[in-house]
Amino acid sequence: MSHLIPVFLTPFIDRRLGEPAAFHPLVGFGSFANAIETRFNQGTCLLLRGSAAWIILTLPPVLAIYYLDQFIGGIWLSVFCGWLAMGWQSLRQHGQAVVQALQTRHLADARKKTAYLVSRDTSALNPTEIRRATIESILENGSDAIFAPLFWLLIAGAPGVVFYRLCNTLDAMWGYRTEQYEQFGKLAARTDDLLNLVPARLTALLYALNGHYQQAMQAWKTQGKRWYSPNAGVVMAAGAGALGLKLGGAASYHGQRKQRPDLGHGNPPGPGDIQRALSLVDRSVYSLQVITLMLAGGFWLAS
Repeated sequence: MSHLIPVFLTPFIDRRLGEPAAFHPLVGFGSFANAIETRFNQGTCLLLRGSAAWIILTLPPVLAIYYLDQFIGGIWLSVFCGWLAMGWQSLRQHGQAVVQALQTRHLADARKKTAYLVSRDTSALNPTEIRRATIESILENGSDAIFAPLFWLLIAGAPGVVFYRLCNTLDAMWGYRTEQYEQFGKLAARTDDLLNLVPARLTALLYALNGHYQQAMQAWKTQGKRWYSPNAGVVMAAGAGALGLKLGGAASYHGQRKQRPDLGHGNPPGPGDIQRALSLVDRSVYSLQVITLMLAGGFWLAS
């Protein structure tokens, strides 16, 4: 019951306040992670070195939050950490920025805004490719930046959501199958896969329930497992099906053209579809809040 209250409150706080205006702790964490990588990601035994770097970066802050939680108790530390870990409002702002750039026909600006959301090369994307990349990122980050933090906030409170967010951040920085990160970032990538195993499927279900259900479930079942990521494929396939769009396909990463499986069914994204993807995520958040409120009411009545 005590963890349901932060899960209910956190999205509304994030929606109202967005990210901290002055300084986000994850920015400092990212800078520290870059410094640690510079020192550790060299020489031999890169798997061992990357694992040691991961431990140095994750365990001390999580232990600090754990003992702080034990000391002060209450729900507000969980709410505060949940707010810092969530990115609902930030995701909406980034998506809307791409929409605005496309509406004003500023293609170069739209490519720049899309690059804030994706890791692929955006310098030569046309409007359809920009919409596709943006929608894929909105759907995937709906899981990574909204529903997975809420899941771990529910399961393990403040220490759980902090641990998840740090692991997810390191995966975003190091979890690439490139020569530089294949071994060094392996623990970061595998841990993030494990932590997102359940939240990704809950996210896919929420997308299905708040969109075209049958199409979403069919895409999830037949296409999600084809994707190179065990969690992103499930989320994006269900999201594409829920929206009635065709996503996936070829894209360039780190200078190399990658042929990716198709996701969903229907037409490629057109004008208005980025907004539809944002609305799908919004509806999914609100429906989760209704479920959380019902669970809290059930526990209260039973007590």
